[in-house]
Amino acid sequence: MLKTKPFKLVVLLLLISAGASAQINIIPAPLRVKNETGYFSITESTKIQSIPEFKDVAELFAEQASLPNRKIIASSVKPALAIRFVAAKPTDSLGEEGYILNIATKEVSIKAAKPKGAFYATQSLLQLITADHKIPCGQVYDKPRFKYRGLHLDVSRNFYPLAFVKRYIDLMARYKLNTFHWHLTDDSGWRLEIKAYPRLTQNAAWREGKNWKDWRAQGEKFSEAGNPNAYGGFYTQEEAREVVQYAARRGVTVIPEIETPGHSYEVLSAYPELSCSGKENNKESDYNVAKPEVYTFLQNVLTEVMGIFPSKYIHIGGDEAGKAAWKTDPLCLALMKKEGFTDVEQLQSYFVKRIEKFIVSKGRKIIGWDEILQGGLAPEATVMSWRGVQGGIDAAKMGHDVVMTPAAFVYFDYYQADPKTEPEAIGGFVPVEKVYSYEPIPAELTPEQGKFVLGAQANLWTEYITTSEHVEYMEYPRAIALAEVTWSSKQNRNWNDFQRRMQSQYGYLQRLNVNYARPSYQVTIVPEFIYQENKAVVSILSQQSNATIYYTTDGSLPTANSKLYQGPFEVRGSQVVTAAVFAKRDLKGKPITLPIDFHKAIGRKVIYNLPFSKNYQAKKESTLTDGYRGGISYGDGIWQGIETNDLDVTIDMEASVDLNSLSIGFMQLISQGIYLPSYVKVLISDNGTDFKEVVLLNNDIPDTESQLLTKDFKFDLKGKKARYVRIVAQDKQKGYLFVDEVIVY
Repeated sequence: MLKTKPFKLVVLLLLISAGASAQINIIPAPLRVKNETGYFSITESTKIQSIPEFKDVAELFAEQASLPNRKIIASSVKPALAIRFVAAKPTDSLGEEGYILNIATKEVSIKAAKPKGAFYATQSLLQLITADHKIPCGQVYDKPRFKYRGLHLDVSRNFYPLAFVKRYIDLMARYKLNTFHWHLTDDSGWRLEIKAYPRLTQNAAWREGKNWKDWRAQGEKFSEAGNPNAYGGFYTQEEAREVVQYAARRGVTVIPEIETPGHSYEVLSAYPELSCSGKENNKESDYNVAKPEVYTFLQNVLTEVMGIFPSKYIHIGGDEAGKAAWKTDPLCLALMKKEGFTDVEQLQSYFVKRIEKFIVSKGRKIIGWDEILQGGLAPEATVMSWRGVQGGIDAAKMGHDVVMTPAAFVYFDYYQADPKTEPEAIGGFVPVEKVYSYEPIPAELTPEQGKFVLGAQANLWTEYITTSEHVEYMEYPRAIALAEVTWSSKQNRNWNDFQRRMQSQYGYLQRLNVNYARPSYQVTIVPEFIYQENKAVVSILSQQSNATIYYTTDGSLPTANSKLYQGPFEVRGSQVVTAAVFAKRDLKGKPITLPIDFHKAIGRKVIYNLPFSKNYQAKKESTLTDGYRGGISYGDGIWQGIETNDLDVTIDMEASVDLNSLSIGFMQLISQGIYLPSYVKVLISDNGTDFKEVVLLNNDIPDTESQLLTKDFKFDLKGKKARYVRIVAQDKQKGYLFVDEVIVY
């Protein structure tokens, strides 16, 4: 008789609910699945049999599943009621990470060419075991679409204990994510023991102010290890090796990141001689790239790092270097003159190429944020494209490998639901459905160029994330969506089916004690404009599976007596769509309203007298008159960025028309350097050359307002007639302006 006690951990930690059907539901979606009738039942008599190459994987599976009999039997023995690990044939074409599962009533067969494939088979199997210890019969043939499937964790801004780092890796591995990007250093703390430079962990690893916000508010001061009010920590080299080994057993590669040449304020606090000023308390965050001692320091650091981490890649950062001190530093200016450089971007390229040469000499490769493209890309560098997708496109077209990690889709420090209901975050808006919608290979690339896209990665920056529980809240279920994006074939991805399969995963996460974000009841209204027919096709999305949604098109609040949403519907002319989720005829969550505006400027040509940002192009020249209003994320592909210059555009109305009113929407999020314009003015012309100012509006919201906000500047044009409408918005702070739509009536 089966004893239940040995299976407590299975029930508590691993299993799908007792009511699971015989259907095989796995995330990420496998390449091919065949459902069959019946179950394989796990009992005390169940044996695990394995070839020697997969013995460690088999042992880990027995441990994770809390099997009553964990002894691994040699492959020469053929017991009944067994879970067998066997070698795949070359003709199975599984590669390093693929697998075949055959589940019958008397045995389970796991076929793989390599241990990683066998491990991923076990992770699929764990998702299928029911609470009464049964596995539905069927066949699975599976292998990944992308070789790089990554999650990033910033441990500089907030430090997390070793045990949690392991848990982080364990959770990502359960969903076949295979690369852990460990962001170990940044302005607010150095987190890895370097024996040659002890002040990195005696001083740069400890700060005043427990959380990042307090540290910033208190003047960004570092402390000393052992001081009563010191906050921080670091990982010893032995602990880091332990993480590497733990990850390797789960098919995960650990890529360490050592930030250079910027984001190094903590280093320059401990070793000020590496800065341009050379002075203590210099408040600088960029290395002096012209000092020989900087290269000596970094080569010594990187030598120790490479001695700990066997990964092919070493991440060298490369992002957001300020470069201001380089413009006046005598050594930097002398180096620029010697090398014939005309700007400091070339200095950054010089630095990156010099660091790359050293790392390549050790048999490794560099990977860096897309700013390493500035001034010319190092010969063998791999680019991590975060400021949109353009950096990845540019690198791939040059024949360089790329990892796509655009903030608008995979920055998990962004809000995932209405900010009013969520813990404080840095801004943005990336709900799980936005993650799931991401396609890593940009349409601008040819099939050959697309081969340089290794995969995708989600990043978690931790300015506002002080606990391990909060990390999990921001990661899940978004990380599961990313797993399917990077593993599953494009044709096998379907949002509705993913939602269906996620229902069992929520129970799985609960049994793993994961503090995941619950599905939101808030809907998303998505119009598709058909300008020539003066209509829009409207879809309404929800994170709830099979949600009951009611909507109106007259601006009134929906009730259970309103129209039931059954699929995309047409709206002709300007209307206001309002929708909400209901359960048993009761309103759940907040109704969402979206005006569908067919205004006079919709679809009209926009001439940019000053350029928009290359990194936040939205829909380029069609953005401001396409009918779409931006949401709460500046990276949503609807908001367009204007970087360090004014907005200056001219709309061609195609004929002289009566101009009654005009409005234009802007965003402010000062934590991201996004400000409202100091003023907006409207000018008109009949010939497109000679413009007359009609009205100017000053901004009345202070630039100290820290919360995310949007503002429509509204103008009364008093029926004036003109063909050309010019709009100028002043960027006083020389940061970013973000603008979504110009509405003219």
